[in-house]
Amino acid sequence: MPRIAILEDDPAQAELVAGWLRDAGHACVVFPSGRLLMRNAFHESYDLFVLDWRTPNGSGEDVLKWIRQDVSKAIPVLFATAMNREQDIVQALDLGADDYLVKPLRRAELLARVRTLLRRTAAKDDAGASINIGPYVADVRQREITLHGEKIDLTPLEFSLALLLFQNIGRILSRGYLLQAVWGQQEDLYTRRVDTHVSQIRRKLRLHPENGLKLGAVYHHGYRLELTADHETSGHGSRDLGSASREQEPPASG
Repeated sequence: MPRIAILEDDPAQAELVAGWLRDAGHACVVFPSGRLLMRNAFHESYDLFVLDWRTPNGSGEDVLKWIRQDVSKAIPVLFATAMNREQDIVQALDLGADDYLVKPLRRAELLARVRTLLRRTAAKDDAGASINIGPYVADVRQREITLHGEKIDLTPLEFSLALLLFQNIGRILSRGYLLQAVWGQQEDLYTRRVDTHVSQIRRKLRLHPENGLKLGAVYHHGYRLELTADHETSGHGSRDLGSASREQEPPASG
């Protein structure tokens, strides 16, 4: 279930858009200000951002710049705003937005644009039948992972979790995101199950620097699978890592 963050300060509009998206099978979180969205997205993970332009305490433009600089260059961003001048649209696209809708929004069009953006992202992840990173090969169709040609014994759930990490190498994934993506559950008090399974696949797959990958916990955030420095410079496993750095808190004001 894709997770979508919505920046919208009009309660009626926020309820309408979130309702459309939830009815279409998406999980949505609404934020009335840019500051609140950035504070949350600093700790949480989303598959798509839907941003209004003018909102209190951090505009959509501020949020977009922050996403592209400190979260990811790959996560799709859709503007949904009353700002309809050509120069506004061009500015948003130049700053890194993927699409732009002018209010009043139409349900079918919004859902179609969202499907297209999410499908485009999924297509990048599933471009091949396998993911090759150094000595690892994750076969998506056979649902198995090998290390140096040796098949690793994984449960179906462990494979799903490992594949998600391989598809998002370099990106921080929150425990809530992993819980929802793999277990199909909303974040609850039992995120310890995520920690347990992450520990299992780290052990089984031997995700250590000597194999070119490191699976680490990011304090207050979640987990990140990343190439080690030696592995990056060797040219193996070349994938678009985007920008997964979240070392700095989001800006205090917009």
